[in-house]
Amino acid sequence: MSAPSAPSLSVFDAHVDSLQLAVDLDRDLGRAGRGQWDLERGFAGGLGAVVLVSWVEPRWIETTGAKARTDALLDAFHTLLERHPDRVRFAGNGGQLEAARAAGVVAAIAGIEGGHSIEESLGTLEHFFERGVRLMTLVWNNHLSWVRSCQDGAGAGVPAGLSEFGRSVVRRMNELGMVVDLSHAGERSFYDALEASERPVIASHSACRALHDHPRNLTDEQLRALASNGGVCGIVFLPSFLDATARAEAERVRATDAYRAIDHTDPVERALARNAHLQRNARPLSLERVADHVLHAIEVAGIEHVGLGSDFDGIDHAPAGLEDASRYPALAAALARRGLGAEELDLVLGANLRRVFGAVTGANTRACST
Repeated sequence: MSAPSAPSLSVFDAHVDSLQLAVDLDRDLGRAGRGQWDLERGFAGGLGAVVLVSWVEPRWIETTGAKARTDALLDAFHTLLERHPDRVRFAGNGGQLEAARAAGVVAAIAGIEGGHSIEESLGTLEHFFERGVRLMTLVWNNHLSWVRSCQDGAGAGVPAGLSEFGRSVVRRMNELGMVVDLSHAGERSFYDALEASERPVIASHSACRALHDHPRNLTDEQLRALASNGGVCGIVFLPSFLDATARAEAERVRATDAYRAIDHTDPVERALARNAHLQRNARPLSLERVADHVLHAIEVAGIEHVGLGSDFDGIDHAPAGLEDASRYPALAAALARRGLGAEELDLVLGANLRRVFGAVTGANTRACST
């Protein structure tokens, strides 16, 4: 079976981290350049919708504060919309998403990765909604006073799952029309959020623990629970989440003198240089391993509950053939070779996430403030 051409695809990528490059390197994300994602390469790869997340690295919490850094990243989101109206439109609800698709432009959804951005305030959550945010990953790898992440090392004061405030965050997100994202959440947090939510939730950028026992991945039981909720798991592209051998290989490269010698005063420049070194020097993981996780998730959760969440520009390297946003068709071709028909491909590549986004955001037509 031949691969779909890029224009025939309508990919919904549930998690992209590129806004930090726009803020820290003055990168115009409308044009091809450094990093893994931009509108130019996304358009070439058949991108129809994307969640651009504001991720606040913990070092910013102690300096500018999480809210201020998030606002700066959202400024970059709105600047992208203003600079490239012929390529991208804001999507605050399902109707706006479909209108962007009909116009042949990318639907851009503003997201937040990590509830530390709201600084323990429902008022701040509402502030970000007014600025256009329609998705929030409840927790990153740093545990919070109201939600435990999937990582070890939680100290005193961290709940086993969601605290009562954490449940109120989920309920308020439901009321506002914001998608609850459970990637990075601990298992108890995951199930507590499902219990608290009256709307479908997603895990925007995770993989299958049955194929690789990594704390960032979902068990089969979690995949089934997500399906019962009507939600979707977006399969991530990071080799270390997909395969034990690839994880060990990345660790090997990071331990080398050549990798450690790469240094810049600016931490973003340093990360980009190290990422490029890792991509060149780690033994490549085939994109077929991404297909393995997609197909396993389909087998467990069902065809209507699986999507894609690349984590481009949040991952330090990618599988061979999926190095940047122009390469979505390569994964589509791999899935087609392995038996997915056109309707099934449409569901996984975009329709499932479009359904959840529309169901959660509803008919809300409130304009966002910039």
